[in-house]
Amino acid sequence: MDESQALAAFAAMSQETRLRVVRLLVQAGPEGMAAGAIGEALGDATTSRLSFHLTHLEHAGLIRSRRYGRFIIYSAVYPALAGLIGFLMKDCCQGHPEICTPALACVCDPAATRKA
Repeated sequence: MDESQALAAFAAMSQETRLRVVRLLVQAGPEGMAAGAIGEALGDATTSRLSFHLTHLEHAGLIRSRRYGRFIIYSAVYPALAGLIGFLMKDCCQGHPEICTPALACVCDPAATRKA
């Protein structure tokens, strides 16, 4: 991921609803969620407002949509999210991976996240 892609991703997630959508879709897994289910989970998003946010995230490459019958299913683009983390952590270790290990371990370890 280059700097312009990272800036677009951060800009897309710099709004509360969009950040909540990304986190929700990460939790939903690769199967994703229908737009209506996302709206229900968020509780306060109107259909047009939610559509605006989903489009913004999709243009940033953080989520993707697919049609399933009458539904539009959205899912997180894990490689893009991993690329964003990689962009942030790229130079952290400067040849010493042991420096970054604690920071990267907490990403997927809920117990480590609770301790922080």
